[in-house]
Amino acid sequence: MEILAPAGGPACVTAAVQNGADAVYLGYGDFHARQGAAGFSAEELRAALAYCRVRGVRVYAALNTLLTDRELPRAAALTRELYEAGVDALLVQDLGVLRVVKRVAPDLPVHASTQMSVHNLEGVRQAHALGCNRVVLARELTREQIAHIAAHSPIEVEVFVHGALCFAYSGQCYMSAVIGARSGNRGECAGPCRLPYGTNLRALDEYPLSLKDLSLVDHMEELARLGVACAKIEGRLRRPEYVALASRVLSEALHGRRPSPGDRAALESVFSRQGFTDGYYTGRPGPGMFGVHRPAPPDRQNKLYARLRADGAGAGERQRVPVRFACLLTAGRPAMLGVEDDDGHTVAVEGPVPNDARAHAVPEAAVNTQLYKTGGTPYRCTEARTRAEGALSIPLSAVCDMRREALDKLTALRAAPPARQGGAWKPGPAALPRRTPPVLTVQVSRAEQITPDLLALSPALLYAPLAALAEADIWKKLEDQAAAGLPVAAVLPRVIADDEWPAVGALLDRAAARGVREVLAGNLGHVAPAREHGFAVRGDFGLNVFNSQTLRTWKQAGLRSAALSFELNLAQVRDLSHSMDTELIVYGRLPLMVTAQCLMKDRAGRCACENRRELVDRTGARFPVLREPPCRSVLYNARKLFLADKRADWKSLGLWGARLLFTTENPRECVRVVERYLGRGTYEPNDFTRGLYYRNVRARKAP
Repeated sequence: MEILAPAGGPACVTAAVQNGADAVYLGYGDFHARQGAAGFSAEELRAALAYCRVRGVRVYAALNTLLTDRELPRAAALTRELYEAGVDALLVQDLGVLRVVKRVAPDLPVHASTQMSVHNLEGVRQAHALGCNRVVLARELTREQIAHIAAHSPIEVEVFVHGALCFAYSGQCYMSAVIGARSGNRGECAGPCRLPYGTNLRALDEYPLSLKDLSLVDHMEELARLGVACAKIEGRLRRPEYVALASRVLSEALHGRRPSPGDRAALESVFSRQGFTDGYYTGRPGPGMFGVHRPAPPDRQNKLYARLRADGAGAGERQRVPVRFACLLTAGRPAMLGVEDDDGHTVAVEGPVPNDARAHAVPEAAVNTQLYKTGGTPYRCTEARTRAEGALSIPLSAVCDMRREALDKLTALRAAPPARQGGAWKPGPAALPRRTPPVLTVQVSRAEQITPDLLALSPALLYAPLAALAEADIWKKLEDQAAAGLPVAAVLPRVIADDEWPAVGALLDRAAARGVREVLAGNLGHVAPAREHGFAVRGDFGLNVFNSQTLRTWKQAGLRSAALSFELNLAQVRDLSHSMDTELIVYGRLPLMVTAQCLMKDRAGRCACENRRELVDRTGARFPVLREPPCRSVLYNARKLFLADKRADWKSLGLWGARLLFTTENPRECVRVVERYLGRGTYEPNDFTRGLYYRNVRARKAP
């Protein structure tokens, strides 16, 4: 199992490599998910790649943010630069970026970032079908779920084993973007989950969204047995000392050496949030997983860093590359020394002509002894063979000189970037936008929101939760004459673990028996199973559709329509080539995060999922919390998105559909909202937002 360490800057590369990491991942350019990290210049990138190639350490570059159409040409150029520089793989979130990468660098491995929200086997299979060679699984999975995926996966799986835990499923958190215009999906998360919140149960001094850091140091050998290909350490924003310590401790744990009490204390001191948790992995989520970062006093912290540096945080040279020497001594000819490594590199050098010295011949064993002396280099001599054709003498200092020259030449060979021949990417012809105004679609969260008055307004499509469609009373409403011909689509939960699919499948079959023919899917791993049950699939906002290339991917996958990301502004939506039907949420409380935690149970000490709950921030804003089956929580924005008075703006974007998203609204309010969007009435929320449609999430650096 590979140990993969973070490298926020050049010093972290050295720290990781010299402390046992088998690979490092780093950010380069403008499109990676840790824009706050120090990063690498072009020269530093080339130096880091050469340094790692010499030592047999793989380097993965993160290109794992959502990009607009105007940013994709720069992403193509970055891909080519990274490809030609010799990176071993790219980490990608955006399916449009994946499409670009596969054309610019068709033979470069691609790893599906945890930002893709892959949490089940079908998601892994879909990532494989799209061209990924490895998938970084969601951090919320249990050991049993990981084992199931690893046992049946067609590609490698990677698991986070140490570092920060987001409260939301990665890739499904929009809180920082919506409330602060700093998008986690764009590499600029401001960390609102680390702030205090009050609830209807607690005061404002609680931290109900802040999880402790993850540590699976005690499960490393088990993960390897389960078939996990890579154990990943989080922390591109952290110091080299952290990288060194975590790399060493986890590498040793993988090879059977449990961390000492001192190592555990150092791990906790160098960075943690009141300790560590393995709650997701062991299937024990709950209150014990929560904590906040309380840094030690500066003098104590400085002493710790100094001690870690003294203990070898990247200071020495780890002999990690096995080599074999062969020396030939022949009378009257220069001495010959050859060296080879396990990657097929071979080097031969010449030395002085040996002397004929029968009385003082140098034993072959003495020459071999000098060849084994590779200390201070990345190389470890595993075999040395010397053949002397006669009684010959050669200065041992000359043997050492030959050894150094041979290893220097081997280093140059290993440092050279691979010869690669890439391709080209072109965006392709633009599809003409729709000239007709978008139809109005309605999404409800509860059966009671469906009333005869709502149905009489004739929305083009009604989205209802799959679980709600199993209730008998909802069909009494839908079978009303006012609902004749109204298509209904079942909304799948954004997270469906493998062991939850039997129950979901039974609900799908019941919905199909009632005449439902479409589902709304918000995850890569939900499309194929829905089709297997006979449904046409529409894409929800959880697919994070941000550019025209992603739309092309989903069109080829056969989706009937795709909801665009609500992190786009209207100008960026207008830039899109609408190669398939697109939809935009134009009303409602935007979902800020979906979490595996049951917020009701965690903070109240009991499960009360059916009850509405709110979190209150320091400004007094109240964020509703609603249940998503079976026992997950969705946090919604405090203010409702409202664009009824901006109809001309969103009607001119070439959309197929404009969706009204109902969450906390009562049935009468739902009707009034639809009427207003149809141009009737005067409804307006007491407090509303325009979302991000008229502003940018924190701007990327200009291409």
